[in-house]
Amino acid sequence: MIEIIRAAFVIARRDFTAIIFSKSFFFFLLGPLFPLGIGVAAGGLGSQVSRDIDNPVIGVAISAEEADLLLATRLRLARSLGSKTLPELVILQDFSGQEADIVTKLNSEKALTAIVSGTLATPVLTGSERDVKRWQGKIALLAETSLSQHTAVDLETRFVGQTGSSSERNQLLTAQAGQAILILLTMILAGMVLSNLVEEKTNKIIEILAAAIPMDAIFLGKLFAMLGMALVGIAVWSSIGFSVALLVGGNWNALPSPAVGWPIFSLLMVLYFSMAYLLLGSLFLGIGAMATTVREVQTLSMPVTMGQLLVFFLAYSAITKLGEPMEWFAVLFPFSSPFAMIARAAQMDNIWQHGLALVWQGVFTMIIIRFSVMLFRRNVMKSGQAARKKSLLSRVTGK
Repeated sequence: MIEIIRAAFVIARRDFTAIIFSKSFFFFLLGPLFPLGIGVAAGGLGSQVSRDIDNPVIGVAISAEEADLLLATRLRLARSLGSKTLPELVILQDFSGQEADIVTKLNSEKALTAIVSGTLATPVLTGSERDVKRWQGKIALLAETSLSQHTAVDLETRFVGQTGSSSERNQLLTAQAGQAILILLTMILAGMVLSNLVEEKTNKIIEILAAAIPMDAIFLGKLFAMLGMALVGIAVWSSIGFSVALLVGGNWNALPSPAVGWPIFSLLMVLYFSMAYLLLGSLFLGIGAMATTVREVQTLSMPVTMGQLLVFFLAYSAITKLGEPMEWFAVLFPFSSPFAMIARAAQMDNIWQHGLALVWQGVFTMIIIRFSVMLFRRNVMKSGQAARKKSLLSRVTGK
């Protein structure tokens, strides 16, 4: 095992140095300028996911008689205006409606967007600034209609820093952005593993290496060399992006904070990108082992690329379904696991699950690499059990 690791390090250093100091690496760094359309397409799906979670619920903390009247008015107006245009109202039983209690309730109840207190004549709407400004007109309309008054009610607004509901929406935005960045970078960078292997197969370099070094070490070294190159590219792109952001300026505090915090989330982004890259790259190595021409490479790699988009959409659509069977499947399926787990990092604050996920993804990567080596030996090196049987048969028959 130690010899394989040493040999893999030699291959990784050779490939990494050759790529980084090549002229084509500069043009590779320009690669992200072209596939930005993928991010736009992902934004369309993201808006649909946002609608799934952005279902406003406003608590009602007024007298029982006025609360029933408000709910009846909401039901009546919903028939003509549509239920989606009005927020859902929920009566808060045995709730004092004091300002301190309202703030505590909003922070503890993720389902609540805001709370209406006071009376119908002088209602008080408390919530985050974004939610209060969005719904104050609808609440005023409901109160006026309930009282059958022709004059506007005196609606008072109170802002809190962040409610449980607004925090959940912010974490959802972070999860969506994390997944979109992962799939974009993986699809840009992983294909280079395939082209590098096919090029060396064509030049017979891979066969020379295989005569001196175990194939497992060659594949492992090439995979990690390409991962190192990808991380260098990401470091360059990130530095440029942060520099531009600092020059333009902006409110950094307004960025939606993930549940695990930005330092751990950033580390997990790097780790899950690495695992997504290694998983897809090891699969491309298997394709390269089976392909003998560039045309075969294009034919075999297309289903894998489309399949990668499908597993991404699986993980993307499961963001709002934490704990449900669909989301668990996305977490356990190795190729969608990095995308599903980065969404969990944005929405759940427990860390231990990420250690298990990374180990599981690493084990599956080694299984794919081992299988790719077997394919390469059978198809290129003409070794393995099938080749030995064919050689023995030829010697027996004399053909």
